[in-house]
Formats: sequence, structure tokens, C-alpha cells
Amino acid sequence: MKYVSTRDKNARGVSSAEAIKTGLAPDGGLFMPESIPSLTEDDFRSLAVLDYPGRAAFILSLFLDDYGIGRLDGYARESYREERFPGGAAPLRKVSDGLFSLELWHGPTCAFKDMALQIMPRLLSGALTMTGERRTAHILVATSGDTGKAALEGYRDVPGVKITVFYPRDGVSRMQKMQMTTQEGGNVNVTAVEGNFDDAQTGVKRIFSDGAMRERADRDGTFFSSANSINWGRLAPQIVYYVSAYCDLMNGGAIKYGDTVNYVVPTGNFGNIFAAFIAKKMGLPVGRLICASNSNRVLTDFIETGVYDRNREFFKTISPSMDILISSNLERLIFSVAGAETTASLMDELGRTGRYKVPADVLAAVRETFSGYSADENETRDEIGKLFREDGYLVDPHTAVGFRCAEKYFADTGDGTVTVVASTASPYKFPADVCAALGDPVGSDDPAEALNALSAATGTDIPAPLARVLTLPVRFTGSVSPDKMEDAIFG
Repeated sequence: MKYVSTRDKNARGVSSAEAIKTGLAPDGGLFMPESIPSLTEDDFRSLAVLDYPGRAAFILSLFLDDYGIGRLDGYARESYREERFPGGAAPLRKVSDGLFSLELWHGPTCAFKDMALQIMPRLLSGALTMTGERRTAHILVATSGDTGKAALEGYRDVPGVKITVFYPRDGVSRMQKMQMTTQEGGNVNVTAVEGNFDDAQTGVKRIFSDGAMRERADRDGTFFSSANSINWGRLAPQIVYYVSAYCDLMNGGAIKYGDTVNYVVPTGNFGNIFAAFIAKKMGLPVGRLICASNSNRVLTDFIETGVYDRNREFFKTISPSMDILISSNLERLIFSVAGAETTASLMDELGRTGRYKVPADVLAAVRETFSGYSADENETRDEIGKLFREDGYLVDPHTAVGFRCAEKYFADTGDGTVTVVASTASPYKFPADVCAALGDPVGSDDPAEALNALSAATGTDIPAPLARVLTLPVRFTGSVSPDKMEDAIFG
């Protein structure tokens, strides 16, 4: 399997190991496989009897054929073992008739990013060995909240790697900030950016594309790579849990093979839902992919109109991981339906003007699969309370956005297809906001008080990884302006 840039019409291919090692293509595009492998009915029936690591190894082997399934099985069993994911990775929970929650947050940082960022460091270490790389990989990460902690934990003290995470200074929850600034490990660095997530992400992309910075890194014996979902090694493991959920629905008798299933995905950077799109291209029987946005509804508007326009008001919300106006992985979707030449032209236009409009046939192709909905702050809070009162189900604000968008879709369409909502974070990552939505506001912004209040109000337990964060000292307090982010790397 070879990988090509979304912007390279000449389609010069590299191995999966090379794509994972470098992260971003030299022309600024994102790596995509030259072709999408297919899953047969026999494959689904075989996958259904496997555990999650077995499913992951098989699916990844179709994309990362230079690694070999034996190596990948070892990576998966180490990454998804019981100690890291108590009770198993990606459990499926029935919320009501025909509506399920895919809980992706049972890993060491209590967010869905663990599903990819526990195995990705092993994929990168393997890539360094397979490509004969002797330099240290310096992972650069821009985070809107959850990726940063998951990447820091995944890459902590991994040989041959160091990692720098940038987060928007005032754009993450108190708990997310504590998780990052108390991070343990000798190869980690965390810096706040004086701006929003898009400022941090743009700064990281600028560093990647700056030849002088790459040369400076090389002189220091390092090279830059990425742990964001712009890296195929981060996105590929996310394909697995959509296939796994379908297998679990089959095993539980909710569907039989061939029945279509809708997936609702709260997303800002479009990576999580694009992984579901790849699963569909592989043969997963998907009805609709419902893209759920918060008040920053740039993706909803794109799916409705074909116009992507980041020149708009930016809202800080209680679902901060979705507070994004530059959705990097949308580029991969454009490439998938329109090809490299159109993608390169549209990305150039986006860089110059902050907007683009896709041709009518491209929009039609997108809308064959995707529906776009959004939920504002009041709707998000209302959904948290409603789910807990009516179904006894406690969710974080991002997952609440997903459930409210599912309700809007059902009301608009009357679709009775079995539907799975991707639950992306533990409610305990946002305890004060969840308590307020339940009608039991916390009288302090102290994280410990908020965690205890949510536990008392709901009769649920505080996840051990979050309770432990409260006992750790703060290590990282620095901040930089977006145009000085390189100071945190070379300073």
C-alpha cells in the first residue's frame, strides 16, 4: 500500500511507514492511501468473534501492510490491554430503542483520542526502525483539549521521540489544562498559545512547512512529525472502532449483517467522522454519517451549502474540543470525491481568502453520505439534563452535542435506522459544566470540588486517571504568541 498527498496530482507514493514518520506531505497536503481495501461478509463474521485488539490488528494490516499483522497484533494487544482500558476498549451501550452510545473514553486520559494515541507511538517507533531513521522524532501537536493529553501520555518516555504540545491558553477546560500541565515524563513539553485552537494549529502547520526550521531541526539531530489526525498513523486506528461497533451490534442481535447503521459523530477537525467515511468505503454498511457541530458550525454550513468559510465569529463553548474553524481533515474528504488537482486549488484558495466553494457535483457527492447538524449552548446543556433524567445516561458536553443532533436528524427525516453516537469524552473531564446542566451548579472553579460534586449528584465514580491528576504538581506554565511558537521548540 502506497500513500500519496492530497495535493499531488502526480501521485508520488510512499510507504505507510514513511507516511507515519513524516506526518505531513512535503507539499503541505495530507497522506491518503492510493486505494481503499475492502471488507467482505466473511471478514465481518470473522471480526465479530475477535476481541478489540484482534479487530484492530486485522483492519490496520490492510492499510499498513509493510508492518505485518504479527507486529500489529503485538502493538494492539499492548495498547488496548485491560490495565489501559479497564473493561475493554470502545464498549457499546444501549441508551434507548435503536440508539446506542459508542463509549470511546475508557482509556488512560478519559477521551476518545486514547483509542488512536495509545497505539500510534508504537506505529511511529516501528516506522523509525523500518526506515532506518537515526534522528529523534520531535512530535508537534496543536490541541483543542483532548489530543494534547492523550498524545503526551502515549509518547511519554518513548525512546527516540520527544513531544511539544500547544494549547489555546483560555480555550480548554480546567481539567484538560491540569491534565496537560501536570504531565509526567522526561521527553514532554507543554506551552499555552495566546489565541484559539486555530491559531495554534496554523502555527504548527507553519513550522512544518518552513524549510529553515526543518533544517535547524536537522542540525539538532531531530525532525518534525505530528500526532494530530493530519497524520495517517493517528487516523487509521480510528477506523477500527466503527467496524468494531457494527460487529458488537451483530453479536448483540440489534442488527444482522447487511443492515445499515447511522453514525453520529461530534467533531471539529473532521478526523473522527472521516475515519467512519473510510470504514464505509471499505464496505461497512453505513446509512448516514451525521456530522455534529456546536455553535462553531463551519462544517454544518459546508455540508448544507458547499461553502467552507472560516471568516466568521469564533465561539468559546462548553464543548471546547470542537471550538475549531479550520477543519484540517475535510481536505481528505475533498480529495476522496474530487481528486488532487481540485483539492490543491481549493486549499490554495482557503489559504489566500479563508474560504472556498466546492463545485455542485462535489457537494452532491458529499451529501450522498453526510448530513450536518449543530447544537448551541442551551441545547447542549438541555441534552445533558434530558439524557440523565429520561435514560439515566450521563454524558459530557461533546457527546451531548451528538445526541441532540441525532434527535434533530430523526425529527427531520423520520429515519428509524439503528444509530450509534460516538461518545468522545468522560463527563468528568467537564465536571462543572455537567453539574450546571444537571441543575446542581458548583460554587467554585476548583476542579476537585467539581469532580466531587458531580460524583455526589449522579452517584457515579470519578475516573481514577482524573482523580490522580489532582495529586500531581504543575510542571508547565509558559505561553507564547502564535508567531513565536518556535521559541518553545528551539528555546
